[in-house]
Amino acid sequence: RARAQFSEWPRDGTGLPRTGVGPSPTPPGTAAAARLGSAQEEGWLSEKGRLAGLGKGGLPAFRCGCPELLLPHKGLPQRASSEFRGPPASAPQGDLLFLLDSSASVSHYEFSRVREFLGQLVAQLPLGPGALSASLVHVSSRPHAEFPFSQHSSGAAVQDAIRAAAQLMGDTNTGLALAYAKEQLFAEAAGARPGVPKVLLWVTDGGSSDPVGPPMQELKDLGVTVFIVSTGRGNLLELSAAASAPAEKHLHFVDVDDLHIITQELSASIVDAMRPQQLRASEVTSSGFRLAWPPLLTADSGYYVLELAPSSEPGTARRQQLPGNATGWAWAGLDPDTDYDVALVPESNVRLVKPQHLRVRTLPGEAGCRHVQNSAGAHSNGIRCCYAERTYPGRTHTQPTNFVPHQPL
Repeated sequence: RARAQFSEWPRDGTGLPRTGVGPSPTPPGTAAAARLGSAQEEGWLSEKGRLAGLGKGGLPAFRCGCPELLLPHKGLPQRASSEFRGPPASAPQGDLLFLLDSSASVSHYEFSRVREFLGQLVAQLPLGPGALSASLVHVSSRPHAEFPFSQHSSGAAVQDAIRAAAQLMGDTNTGLALAYAKEQLFAEAAGARPGVPKVLLWVTDGGSSDPVGPPMQELKDLGVTVFIVSTGRGNLLELSAAASAPAEKHLHFVDVDDLHIITQELSASIVDAMRPQQLRASEVTSSGFRLAWPPLLTADSGYYVLELAPSSEPGTARRQQLPGNATGWAWAGLDPDTDYDVALVPESNVRLVKPQHLRVRTLPGEAGCRHVQNSAGAHSNGIRCCYAERTYPGRTHTQPTNFVPHQPL
């Protein structure tokens, strides 16, 4: 069907199909004609209109000499115009902290390969003033900051600093390093900026000499997005609980020689986590979910009123007042398999900020069980992981029931 439709397109002087309704055929010798000829040579188009490639999801996709244009097989091709391009994406801005295992459990070869990987990753990130800033903390017997957020203002400078980082050896006290990383991520003295997204990228060989769960949960409770790259010897359930949800997007198990494979995907995920967005929900369980929103106010310009109510009972709303520098909140104690309407109302005397609304459905199942699912709704790697809530002074920590801690809770 695609072949027939394609072969009926009007042809220009070169014998190739002409895309869209427009002016005269592409003159030979022009850059556009060269691009079109190149497309023909690469098999995208042929003189008989055969299609050599498939688009997203296995559907046929037509490519032509028009730059940056990919046309799905829905009707006749159309001229590229601004109406087919979405609104320009907001510039990402935030603080990115690399947590690098620098202990004796990592060989010198592995450390050098991880260092190379971080340099390649930084090369694809928009680092600089008004965009992303980066810091590097070593995991060893005691945590050590290789450089704070305020030290380097360009990606090239960060790459040079990563290449110059030396392995410290010592024990793998990751929990201690996480507590230190939390201080660095929110310390203005270290160059951290208030009101911007925070991302932690932990690169590890999978082991730790001290507990990781509690300090990692404290970071996530403060709104930090946690990515984990394990070089293959980590415990899946433990690292899945430590990474931000969903685990299949934030946790990578990669051999140290194959780290380059995930560079592009990971950099895109980090940029997405840094990009200002609307009110959104994550870490949805059968009994709660976490909300996050871009910084709409400041601490001295107003406050937020967060409202939550079951969609079927709007009169039973729960309300929470939050300071103007808040960018997240976690709701708990909710009913499973239930739709909830959420409203974020910014209250400010400085300027008018419109409320934001969201509907979130909790997962089915008994309260307290979290199901790690992928985008298709299937459990990641076929694992169903139940979580039990353990109460600590001043907070509630959620951890897997089959998780064996390094020391008694």
